[in-house]
Amino acid sequence: MISPEDHTRLSQAIRDAEDLTTGEIMVVVAEQASSYRSIPVLWALLTALVVPWPLIAITTLGPARIFLIQLLVGVFLSVFLSWPSRRHRLVPGFIKRARAREAAAREFLSRGLTRTRERTGVLIYVALAERYAEILVDTGIADRVEKSVWHDIIADLTGQIREGRLTDGLVTAIRRSGAILAEHAPPRFDDVDELPNKVILI
Repeated sequence: MISPEDHTRLSQAIRDAEDLTTGEIMVVVAEQASSYRSIPVLWALLTALVVPWPLIAITTLGPARIFLIQLLVGVFLSVFLSWPSRRHRLVPGFIKRARAREAAAREFLSRGLTRTRERTGVLIYVALAERYAEILVDTGIADRVEKSVWHDIIADLTGQIREGRLTDGLVTAIRRSGAILAEHAPPRFDDVDELPNKVILI
């Protein structure tokens, strides 16, 4: 997803941004927010439920044969639709967004962003398969900055991702987030780096 050179570039961008603030910035890039393994099975089961009705109406097949056809259709579709590219196309957009939001919230909690000294942690989360990006901020900074500011950063980031410039988009998002943190959470003399300055790939 990100080359070693780009990884180094992003880590440096995080360090540079954090030099100007007590806040902590973390970047998580996920190949996908969820595997959606149940989706192909659900579609296969729904299709298998419909299969008997036309067979009953237009054929003279007995119940045992219809049941066998129904079973084969269900098994075949479960396997056929489980291929990752097909599976993702079957998932409605609102489900993808919901799963990505849940994944971002889990990462925010699990990566220690709620445990910084002044509660000024910022997570930039990207789920590539879902084409989803979000910025989550802890209470120490969320109360001081309008949500629209973060939305503008995300809009710019997603635009660059669509153009195939993931690293450039992330660097810009890191710098803009760092500028906001520098304004509302300036550095202290006893400031320490509380979280790793690296991009986490999952």
